[in-house]
Amino acid sequence: MNPPARSAATLNDVAREAGVSLATASRVLNGSERKVAESYRERVESAAAKLGYSANLSAQATARGTAAIVALLVADIADPYFGQIASGVARGADEAGLVVTIAITERDAQREVKLVRALRGQRPRGLILAASRTDKTDAAGLSAELDAFAAGGGRVVALGRSSADVRSVPLDNRAGTAALGVALAERGYREAIIIGAAEGIRTSDDRIAGFAEGFTANGSGTIRTIVRGGFTRDAGYNAAAALLAGGVAEGTLIFGISDVVAIGAMSAIRDAGRSVGTDIAVAGFDDIATGRDIRPGLTTVRVPLEELGYRLLHAVVDEEWDASAAPIELEVIVRGSTPERTAR
Repeated sequence: MNPPARSAATLNDVAREAGVSLATASRVLNGSERKVAESYRERVESAAAKLGYSANLSAQATARGTAAIVALLVADIADPYFGQIASGVARGADEAGLVVTIAITERDAQREVKLVRALRGQRPRGLILAASRTDKTDAAGLSAELDAFAAGGGRVVALGRSSADVRSVPLDNRAGTAALGVALAERGYREAIIIGAAEGIRTSDDRIAGFAEGFTANGSGTIRTIVRGGFTRDAGYNAAAALLAGGVAEGTLIFGISDVVAIGAMSAIRDAGRSVGTDIAVAGFDDIATGRDIRPGLTTVRVPLEELGYRLLHAVVDEEWDASAAPIELEVIVRGSTPERTAR
């Protein structure tokens, strides 16, 4: 026979155990902005831990209009790019006394609309849109859902370009890849292939346009072809494998729109019996840890991803926000995957 279930501890129980008023216990455990003496805070937190008390987020949301939750929408949690952004969001949320909920869009615009609609029911304090934005019409309905979210007291924050009424943290993908293109043309590369995602995905389109602009500046280089695949390792591998089967000349540079794509391309090059670097050069974008560890190391554009996530969280919680702030600083990192080449 199972023992009878023990009823959950209440805020009254915690206040009684800690020897403080109900109001003081509430201020400590429900994230009030009013200051509480450190000695009281320690007593309340100790009592809550002893009794196994957990805050009722639904009740908090009803009382305040929003819950102590920040919802983060990413395209693919397995991609280190989004994982590092989520780490920065989580660090900021912990400092602000908030809980992070992560939802995965799988780069499906209609799925994103459905997720925003479902998340509205949780009444999160903020909603961070970090998934790849799309300019396609299949994103229809998102604006209305975001408007409804904001009308309910939540704050919407977007990574990259967004509408004027939504706070955003800019990331200048185009300028970053343009700088990369210039740097690689200066290293002697004259022909490049770009592996990108489907047209209409802003991140991909901006990175493709920027790289092409920088690499071909002043007639220095030529973009041989642009292959459309996706943001995954397999997309990079499959695109590169198909290109190699058709013939890729020695000295060609392959630019993958992300490090993950570029790493997939590197694997395809090796599997085809070719070498990365002196034979076929490869570059990416993001500077994930794996790109630093593989050999040869991957040339890329460094994005301080955790700092980016931290800024996104503060765009949710800070009352004052400078919409004209400069984009986060990017840096071209040249490694062994693009050795200097004498132009022919």
